Amino acid sequence: MATVSSLPSPAFLAADPASALPSATILRFPPNFVRQLSTKARRNCSNIGVAQIVAAAWSDPARPASLPGGGGHGRGWRHPQRQARPAVRRRIGRAGPARFRRQPRRERLGRRIATDAITTPVVNTSAYWFNNSQELIDFKEGRHASFEYGRYGNPTTEALEKKMSALEKAESTVFVASGMYASVAMLSALVPAGGHVVTTTDCYRKTRIYMETELPKRGITMTVIRPADMDALQNALDNNNVSLFFTETPTNPFLRCIDIDLVSKMCHSKGALLCIDSTFASPINQKALTLGADLVIHSATKYIAGHNDVIGGCISGRDELVSKVRIYHHVVGGVLNPNAAYLILRGMKTLHLRVQCQNNTAMRMAQFLEEHPKIARVYYPGLPSHPEHHIAKSQMTGFGGVVSFEVAGDFDATRRFIDSVKIPYHAPSFGGCESIIDQPAIMSYWDSKEQREIYGIKDNLIRFSIGVEDFEDLKNDVVQALDKI
Repeated sequence: MATVSSLPSPAFLAADPASALPSATILRFPPNFVRQLSTKARRNCSNIGVAQIVAAAWSDPARPASLPGGGGHGRGWRHPQRQARPAVRRRIGRAGPARFRRQPRRERLGRRIATDAITTPVVNTSAYWFNNSQELIDFKEGRHASFEYGRYGNPTTEALEKKMSALEKAESTVFVASGMYASVAMLSALVPAGGHVVTTTDCYRKTRIYMETELPKRGITMTVIRPADMDALQNALDNNNVSLFFTETPTNPFLRCIDIDLVSKMCHSKGALLCIDSTFASPINQKALTLGADLVIHSATKYIAGHNDVIGGCISGRDELVSKVRIYHHVVGGVLNPNAAYLILRGMKTLHLRVQCQNNTAMRMAQFLEEHPKIARVYYPGLPSHPEHHIAKSQMTGFGGVVSFEVAGDFDATRRFIDSVKIPYHAPSFGGCESIIDQPAIMSYWDSKEQREIYGIKDNLIRFSIGVEDFEDLKNDVVQALDKI
């Protein structure tokens, strides 16, 4: 006798028998299968006979309208053990396997309907079907709204993209598998072969590595400037056919700030695009597009999702530019999973609350650290001592939840401090609910002492991402850890 493997629990079957019993799960049973079960076994909710009875009732086109998938709404459906068993048994006996083969067609009932769920549904599918060829042609020619293939779009991801566009005041947004891939897709789609890119010394290291190693393969040259060196930017624009100025603001890890309004005018006067990586700011603290940027990139892994449980990235901006990135993305891949899209959507519901909390706590922590005798220097845009504090005040509504600082000690003293804190996790990344701390000399630049020296990454540098914990708890933890050095 054939068996059924990995069947859902009867409780789940009772809740939604149609979705619980895909055709691949139900195999052939002899017509007298149910009669062979003992009374005790048939009453056992974990017995596969329950699943068989539910499948038979579900596959019967003559079932009452009150059953799910029938003419009603399923509110009158009862547990299969409470149905009239003799009638169900007779249907199984007469129908045999042919009844089960008709069941998959019934799964189409109820598709393409609007739900009134509060949360955005997760659409887990790799492809989308059309009723007929004309509908497909209408879709291709823009008369029928639908999707075609998972790499080209997904309803859950589309809802996320529209929400992000509204948040950034953008015409369009495309979400991709990671923040790093967002940068790669943007550069690949918008910088032509033989083009020229300008970027800054202070930035996410992997972005710089990609630009230094991969762009030259396409004949693309690059100028690297200090974040605040506007003379160097003007010189690069004057002496090169610059395609794009790509910079973070605030930057990683020193939180330098670029005057977006100023550099956008400088770039546009020379026909160059401006792309801002605004991950450290989040859309709550800074809206780069309203300040003149053509594109804004986020690692949605950080503040946007905010719970250290999902990876994603996005590019927002003018539709004519985002569409070019989207076309490249459709060809290459790097698709955001719809479950990840759901997690990011969920995280965005509390984005403003989290960021406001992190802004406040980080500001207090930066002020406290700046006054502590065992701290040599603090990097935070909200402090008057920050070199671009005036820029941050003019274009940011909050200064973010990351504080970088240098301990008054050597490599080992800094390591002892990090090993002594109890609340922050020693890990990469930032922007989540949990506080995270790391020593860049170990975490990001361990394999290159030469680059540490070039870009000012000292052995005593610490990057502290503030979570949503209470400030006093974090401060007391920092104090006890500083006492150890």
